[in-house]
Amino acid sequence: MNLFTNPQVPSHAQILVIGGGPGGSYAASALAREGLDVVLLEASKFPRYHIGESMLPSLRHFLRFIGAEDKVEMHGFQRKPGAAILFNQWKQEGYTNFGKGNHSWNVDRATFDEILLRHAEECGAKVYEEHPVNAITFAEGSDHRPIGAAFTTSTGEACSITFDYLVDASGRAGIMSTKYLKNRHMNETLKNIACWGYWSGAGMYAPGTDRHNAPWFEALTGNGWAWFIPLAGKVSVGIVMDSKISAAKKAAGSSAAEDGKRHTLQDHYLAQLAFVPRLRQLLQGAELVVDPSGQTPVVRSASDFSYTATRYSGDHFRLVGDASAFIDPFFSSGVHLAVSGGLTAAVTIAASIRQHCNEQEAGMFHDHKVAVSYTRFLLTVMGAYKQIRNQQVAVLSDIDETNFDRAFDLIRPVIQGTADAGQVLTEDELQKAMARRSNIDPDFVTHIFVPTDPEMQQAVNTRLGIDLLAPSTPIFSKDQIARLSAGDQEAEYVLNQANATKAISDFYSGPDRLLGEVVHGLVGSTKVGSLGLVRIPQQEVRRK
Repeated sequence: MNLFTNPQVPSHAQILVIGGGPGGSYAASALAREGLDVVLLEASKFPRYHIGESMLPSLRHFLRFIGAEDKVEMHGFQRKPGAAILFNQWKQEGYTNFGKGNHSWNVDRATFDEILLRHAEECGAKVYEEHPVNAITFAEGSDHRPIGAAFTTSTGEACSITFDYLVDASGRAGIMSTKYLKNRHMNETLKNIACWGYWSGAGMYAPGTDRHNAPWFEALTGNGWAWFIPLAGKVSVGIVMDSKISAAKKAAGSSAAEDGKRHTLQDHYLAQLAFVPRLRQLLQGAELVVDPSGQTPVVRSASDFSYTATRYSGDHFRLVGDASAFIDPFFSSGVHLAVSGGLTAAVTIAASIRQHCNEQEAGMFHDHKVAVSYTRFLLTVMGAYKQIRNQQVAVLSDIDETNFDRAFDLIRPVIQGTADAGQVLTEDELQKAMARRSNIDPDFVTHIFVPTDPEMQQAVNTRLGIDLLAPSTPIFSKDQIARLSAGDQEAEYVLNQANATKAISDFYSGPDRLLGEVVHGLVGSTKVGSLGLVRIPQQEVRRK
């Protein structure tokens, strides 16, 4: 039920948001809090089911900025203290600890997404559910400057609305990117398919420790990986593998089935659990959850093909969340990228409206932020797949060199020198670019998952006499790590993990870091009432 009094969609809005998922709701909340006129059109009726249940710790910071953190915390979602990951080649799992007071959550997305949508209403956005957008109209002679949208109401009436700015958060359908810009590109090395179900009565990882009931991720002994994500009263268990391998396994299962017996998706799903023995132990005595009404499949399946776009902004429009790009779900980056993109969309639209800069500059800021955030996570996902696939596949070959370079501005002294590599780096070129002039292990990003624990980290910090995760601590070269560790395996693990943690601090950071980097002389302003961009004097830009 809408909170505003007029149930009819207005004929015009200052800002139209298409889609009420996390990215659209976040952008709508941030803009409406500024007193701007926001209309949000959502195709579904909330709550609605969605996969993608494990959140990163960065989410707390983003939710705090729009005043929604307490709503999520008080709901009682399963706390997530970190994540355990078991790769094929390690006998001991790696673990990423989010740190004391920096937990995240595993959430029921139907409930979580509705909390954010209702929050957008409370912030002042006019929200209309069951109002799918069917088409967009553009200003004559423009480069896709959107000015209107055709939609269908919940009663089936065909209507239209005009607007000044558009936020396309329409999910994987991505109406702007797929229907009009036609600028979506699939990642050829991440054509995977997932199948999953929910279990009751399962065990838990590391009960009674500081890792209590953390999610568990495990590489299949063949190809792919599995997730075990604790939720309230159940666990989500999924299998992800290359779509061709999955199809071949399904075909083999069908061929081996007894005469007249159909090999179902559930049969295929259960068969894959044989390839994740540690996860299977967590399921001892557990049962698949069956919907008593029979309306919900016991096992679901979806392709999770990763993709990106050539641009994420344009004249008076911004692309947000899955409408802009999608990465394999290995690191649970979907909601992080959605809300961070929602924020930069809001900041840059507010900046354009308030004439903090021109519209082209504002759009470029959003474009840069989405591209760099996407590439940071893509590098990490690709590094993980290199481990899963036993370093047999050139998994990094789809990374664009320009975004690779920008994504690691944070550690530019470590990985400078990529400009002379081709626009699209090959695996070998990327490895050499990361190591050039720096003597850095080219696989350093994946060391975030080496098998350490807080006690080991503290012991190594004490032995070395430094806090390896302090902001002032540098990125260490391979020679420095060898010298500092002096053959001590634990010290080598901790040093490598400290390097990696600095490289992917997006996991833990929020609006301040996202908006604080100077882009074309501009930084973000997060002060409520003056959301937008601030121009930095040239001498300060040089110092930064």
